[in-house]
Amino acid sequence: MVDFSQIKELYKKSLYSSEDKTPAYISTVNALLIFTCVYLLYRTVFPSLSTNKEHIKAKEFAASKAEPVVHTVYTPKTLAPFNGTDHPRVLMGVKRKVYDVSAGRSFYGPGGPYSNFAGRDASRGLAKGSFDEDMLTDINLPIDTLEGLTKEEINALNDWESHFAGKYLLCGELVEND
Repeated sequence: MVDFSQIKELYKKSLYSSEDKTPAYISTVNALLIFTCVYLLYRTVFPSLSTNKEHIKAKEFAASKAEPVVHTVYTPKTLAPFNGTDHPRVLMGVKRKVYDVSAGRSFYGPGGPYSNFAGRDASRGLAKGSFDEDMLTDINLPIDTLEGLTKEEINALNDWESHFAGKYLLCGELVEND
């Protein structure tokens, strides 16, 4: 005959990992996962308390350069000096809109991964996900009409446009050279 008291005792021992009756399913890994979830939730609810150094630098830069921004009409030639080298402001064209990306200078300014787009119309390069110089239209030629882009590339470009519109100041429009 089966002794149910022994089975019950074995069951209790399998549920608890030690003499202090701590459930076995609370392990170090689970504790770390719980801590990570709580931390991420905290960062989501209180993003303004960010310790991201780049984010803080961008805010400080924008505050130090607080000057009135006037909506300006740029041509490829007049946009070119705003590359972070020839002029302290870094501007970039996306779908005939010009954004002041100076706050993201570490990305778009000299030495940054997107620096070749500074002072230029970056639309085709962003759409294709390419940093190659041949993605940029010569500033003496008409603005790229973006013909030949696939549906996926157009969607990627629209995502980039949304990113810039949500993060950077729209400061002008890009029109053809005179």
